[in-house]
Amino acid sequence: MRGWWQELAGLVLPAGCTGCGAARELLCAGCARALSGAAAGRVRPSAGPAGLPVVHAAAVYEGAVREVVLAHKERGALPLAGPLGAALAVAAGMALGVGAGVPAGVPGAVPCAVPGAVPGAVAGGGVRGAAAALAGAGPVLVPVPSARRQVRARGHDPVRRIALAAAARLRRAGVPARVAPVLRHARPVADQAGLGARERRENLSGALAVRRGGRALLPDGARIVLVDDVITTGATLAEAARALRAGSVAPVAAAVVVAAPPDSFLSNSADNPYRATFL
Repeated sequence: MRGWWQELAGLVLPAGCTGCGAARELLCAGCARALSGAAAGRVRPSAGPAGLPVVHAAAVYEGAVREVVLAHKERGALPLAGPLGAALAVAAGMALGVGAGVPAGVPGAVPCAVPGAVPGAVAGGGVRGAAAALAGAGPVLVPVPSARRQVRARGHDPVRRIALAAAARLRRAGVPARVAPVLRHARPVADQAGLGARERRENLSGALAVRRGGRALLPDGARIVLVDDVITTGATLAEAARALRAGSVAPVAAAVVVAAPPDSFLSNSADNPYRATFL
């Protein structure tokens, strides 16, 4: 009841932009631009934990962007999964090597090297050429799971919802992505709020595992991208990557909607020609 009513109310009776509150719409043009992926790039926490895969993020977790993420995650503004998923699609595309390069035929352009990218995927004809190279691998987005108590309290699973929206965006761009929620919580964990990097690693150590039968959803050769909404210390993604490796699955990389702090971005791809394709 709670979920569909909040979604309907958000569509029909927007009180103001969830990012800045200025416009009488769910997301104003300015806040939408902040989630456009213009500043997308690779991120690395200052004390990144061992086992953390290469991570790409679409935006910095601050200001209006932070408000949008929290409105979707904690306040049930479910229609925001669309723009948040579009932002995640940019980061996931970069992780797969179809959103961090320049298509053939652009004078003087040099494709960016993305660890784990399919050789020749970008240079061979842009998004469509990359999609053809990825088709046999079957890109799979694996969302970081929410604890059952959090799903009950929120009325939805925010990361899974955003992942589904991102996969839909990628498919429309010709990248045959799908979502496989194969991870589960193997034991309870404490609330991460207020914990430092070391405490978060200890809190999450051994907390995740592959679901029974989950390995069958990830065929050999599938290109795996772990996805989450936010990265701060990297402890959650590192634990998710460990759980997949323990299940004989090696993630290619990870993608998130937002990252904090701003200086965790190692580079950006403001001139990314594929950004508009995923939005």
